[in-house]
Amino acid sequence: MNNEAKRRTILGALGGLAAPAARAQTAYPTRPVRIIVPFPPGGTSDILARLAADRLAAETGQPFIVDNRAGGAANIGADAVAKATPDGYTLLLISTIHFINASLFEGRITYNVLRDFAPIGLIATVSQVLLVNPALPVTTLRELIDYARARPGVLNYSSPGSGSQPHLTAELFAKATGTRMVHVPYRGAPQAVTDVVSGQVQLTFATSPSAVPLVRGGQVRALAVTSAERIGALPDVPTTTEAGMPGFESVGGNGLAAPAGTPAAIVERLASIVVRMLGTPEMRYALTEQAADPRPMSPDEFKSYIAAETARWHGAVRLSDAKPE
Repeated sequence: MNNEAKRRTILGALGGLAAPAARAQTAYPTRPVRIIVPFPPGGTSDILARLAADRLAAETGQPFIVDNRAGGAANIGADAVAKATPDGYTLLLISTIHFINASLFEGRITYNVLRDFAPIGLIATVSQVLLVNPALPVTTLRELIDYARARPGVLNYSSPGSGSQPHLTAELFAKATGTRMVHVPYRGAPQAVTDVVSGQVQLTFATSPSAVPLVRGGQVRALAVTSAERIGALPDVPTTTEAGMPGFESVGGNGLAAPAGTPAAIVERLASIVVRMLGTPEMRYALTEQAADPRPMSPDEFKSYIAAETARWHGAVRLSDAKPE
């Protein structure tokens, strides 16, 4: 089934499910809705949230306001939504960091990603891109692996922080290739990438939206993308599988969730709008420009996705022995 057929199938199912309940919730929303983004403005999650907010506002006639609540490794914003009144007026931009945090902060956070949220739908997935400073004498993934193996502990790699997706991806890469590199954590992605450009560190895994402009500008060299397929924004960059690491993937997801207990009719109404918006040429173009891949899902599909990703990253956290900062 192609993407368009799948979108129609999901939309049809959502429409059928929502019809009886929607009549009981025709008044929603009657006032502004907040989308809490647990990151600073300007990042990938923030951009995706604002794209979704614009469409949701246009469809419902009420403002959807992005509320940036950065801090606590994205736990502060998630905790606020988990504790919010489940009436559809507080939503969360939920992402891969929350699936990782379930294991990374096990026993230290007050919310449960599988219990305390009502999944609405995935918006898009985002690949990681393996970037190196152009001065590093490697042009392919195989050359990097050989170079690192011959110089254990010499190469430094940056990340937005211990336990972040780029950090875990790099640790999994090192274990899979038998290489040893030094982790240099930063407080956020911008500086982690900037120092690869300047040569303070030699490499990093960066999200595709932040990597693409630097690759196109020649400031860094891209050796591989960690998705199953090449990304349209970097068509000449091979996947890790194509470059010699079959099955090595690291893809992040961003979607919307509400507090657990939110009425099903509200969840279904929001989900149907998200599916429709992801099928429009304008939204698909906007996401492609951000090097993001639109992924429409029903609430049940998104719930299964969150469970599977939480389990997968649990394994990565244990394997990497990452610790929260």
